[in-house]
Amino acid sequence: MRQAQSLSLLTALLSATRVAGHGHVTNVVVNGVYYEGFDINSFPYESDPPKVAAWTTPNTGNGFISPSDYGSDDIICHQNATNAQAHIVVAAGDKVNLQWTAWPDSHHGPVLDYLARCDGECETVDKTTLEFFKIDGVGLISDTEVPGTWGDDQLIANNNSWLVEIPPTIAPGNYVLRHEIIALHSAGTEDGAQNYPQCFNLQVTGSGTDEPAGTLGTKLYTEDEAGIVVNIYASLSSYAVPGPTQYSGAVSVSQSTSAITSTGTAVVGSGSAVATSAAAAATTSAAASSAAATPSASSGATTTSSSSGAAQSLYGQCGGINWTGATSCVEGATCYQYNPYYYQCISA
Repeated sequence: MRQAQSLSLLTALLSATRVAGHGHVTNVVVNGVYYEGFDINSFPYESDPPKVAAWTTPNTGNGFISPSDYGSDDIICHQNATNAQAHIVVAAGDKVNLQWTAWPDSHHGPVLDYLARCDGECETVDKTTLEFFKIDGVGLISDTEVPGTWGDDQLIANNNSWLVEIPPTIAPGNYVLRHEIIALHSAGTEDGAQNYPQCFNLQVTGSGTDEPAGTLGTKLYTEDEAGIVVNIYASLSSYAVPGPTQYSGAVSVSQSTSAITSTGTAVVGSGSAVATSAAAAATTSAAASSAAATPSASSGATTTSSSSGAAQSLYGQCGGINWTGATSCVEGATCYQYNPYYYQCISA
């Protein structure tokens, strides 16, 4: 039988804004060329990690950004993110494949992509000045059976990867690609959505002339907008993908994987020393950041499980309506009810 834990623990959960969570982009493939991403398992602990096109973050627990932090610069490229030290050269019209770690099939929600033009090198740009325009946004695909089929389900079916086209009409220059999944499994109440933004530096070549207007990262979303606060466990007649209106020159592509034919090295920017010091600083903060990560709770009580059978791993699903998997957690974890449909193993 599930038993409620102490009020003090519940209070701590309700006040938390992040949870060690569920994924990140490991690499990028462009025209068959593989580019390494930011390795959260090793880079934060190295004094001189490889210079890659992915932005640096001490978020070694794969945590998320909560709606209560939409006004914080953490929403731009993730928690305490610092500039990537290098960039990938792509042509306008090229398709970029972003490979995620395994994404949990319970974490339904939209997949979005943005670009922001840098004034100079993206390796040294102030992220708070970046103005993003949306080039892709796939939300609810089908709702014939709740909780529906979403953009993230397409991503999972596509080997946990996402394909996005760089619009052929944009002007050449340096851009930050902001790729994101928003998990809505606990979004039935405010501050329940979970944002997982990932950023990469690109140098775009081509003959396009468009310079679309953008939106500051801290203004992309509001805590109470319809696409952020939504009960996906009820039938939905429609769903509004969050964020600003999509750029008119954006190109919709069918999801497919990209065959890797070679390995490439991102071009190091002249101002990469700034990012080097930031990466070194992440070494000391990574452990504290991971240890402090606790869930942002919606309604529900923290529970423990006495179910027999294999125990669920930390941060895995452990219960909910129609759930048939493990309902007990590994030692040191407890099963928390976010809503009637989703329980998760969290640190006890």
